Amino acid sequence: MVRDAVIRALLLWLWLAAPALATQDGWPALFDVIGVAADDVLNLRAAPGPSARVVGRLAPDATGIEVIRPDARQRWGLVNTGEGTAWVSLRYLARRPGQWDRAFPQVASCFGTEPFWTLAIDGDAARMSTPERVVAGRVTARLGSANRRDRFGLTADLGGAPLSGVIANRACNDGMSDREYGLAVDAIFEGAVLSGCCTLSQ
Repeated sequence: MVRDAVIRALLLWLWLAAPALATQDGWPALFDVIGVAADDVLNLRAAPGPSARVVGRLAPDATGIEVIRPDARQRWGLVNTGEGTAWVSLRYLARRPGQWDRAFPQVASCFGTEPFWTLAIDGDAARMSTPERVVAGRVTARLGSANRRDRFGLTADLGGAPLSGVIANRACNDGMSDREYGLAVDAIFEGAVLSGCCTLSQ
């Protein structure tokens, strides 16, 4: 009896929590600068705080800013700048809609090094670039995981050659800089496994 009551209570909680979970913010995400005067700039800082050293700036009308993750208090966001990272106040950023936890990330490109490769995605158009050649094609499927909220499948047809990959919500580094990314990828293309990072920004 007690066990049945506990199970019923748990199921009720899950049912009530489902809408909130479905609309929980996902990271990384794209933002636009807001609330900054036209003759001012938005400072990028070395640490999440207003007294930290300024290491860069964003224009008052900057758009498509990729925030990799927030700080523990959800007041500052980590962004890439130059060859490294910086923190920006989330107070002056507006999140673009539709970027929820479990939603397929709005990936603009994935890339790796040694060998160098880039998969650029624009809507359903896809283009694979390597030092040797460029192959154009299209995305054929975007898939959610059946049992993981942090994994996504991507397939593409690139000039008749299939590409299949898994994008994961986890920290990633390009191996060439101190930049950080919030999405990692492992893909199979022309008999090779290509590993790298993905970004939402163009």
